[in-house]
Amino acid sequence: MEENTIISENTNELSDMVHYGNVRRILSFVRRAVDDYDMIEEGDRIAVGVSGGKDSLALLCALAELRIFYPKKFEIFSIHLNPSFYNAGFCEKEEALLQIEKLKAFSESLKVPMTVVDTDIAEIVFKVRKEQNPCSLCSRMRRGALHNAAKSLSCNKMALGHHFDDAVETFVMNLFNEGRIGSFSPVTYLDRRDITIIRPLIYCPEKSVRYYTNHADLPITKSPCPADRDSERQRVKDLLYTLEKDYDGLKHRIFGAMQRADIDGFGLGDKAPYKDIGNEKK
Repeated sequence: MEENTIISENTNELSDMVHYGNVRRILSFVRRAVDDYDMIEEGDRIAVGVSGGKDSLALLCALAELRIFYPKKFEIFSIHLNPSFYNAGFCEKEEALLQIEKLKAFSESLKVPMTVVDTDIAEIVFKVRKEQNPCSLCSRMRRGALHNAAKSLSCNKMALGHHFDDAVETFVMNLFNEGRIGSFSPVTYLDRRDITIIRPLIYCPEKSVRYYTNHADLPITKSPCPADRDSERQRVKDLLYTLEKDYDGLKHRIFGAMQRADIDGFGLGDKAPYKDIGNEKK
């Protein structure tokens, strides 16, 4: 752990990095969510799951900045889970490994050490099991591998890049597909793993993440997964986009209802709701 401590020092120059971009808007959402749901405590060691997509990279940048000035001091470590899509024939191995190296270099430029975990998830899901609906199995396998990696780094928390739109979409998916009122939780303690999952982007709308990543020089990786953008989540995303044309602010109201009803830990108790949720114009 001594090496990780050295890498985490001298973070004050992060805000001046050219590739870092203007993370301030994302950071405002993250800071409010972290405060509202008590996501970070003094001395936390937080693993950040970094897939290479826009959401996880935005989260990594925001937490790297938050670490500089947040009153409760914490450490962050990034974890990239490599599903090895090249072993399933979905991409070229050399290109995939090069992109992983770019991700690792970027993370460490933010003074955040990255651990790369190689797995056979893609081959198991698509070639061995030949799943017709691969997302569920893939998600379970990825979660297990991420949690194991976080514990190996002595991290007590794991930060995931689910944002405002993800929370609303999950609520709608559960309602339509399972007849159940629920979503993922902002903060979840997994007693079997002895690790707490936090989602600091839950106040941040996807369009704000997209605007930030489009204007920052980030090593975003397009997923070679054949199920990408052909999932139930994408269909719900498209449905909500259509409904919002007639019912402006629909997602904002759904999220507000989740808070008022305290669905899966979204309730704020005596705290005032964050009125700017989902209202970002960019």
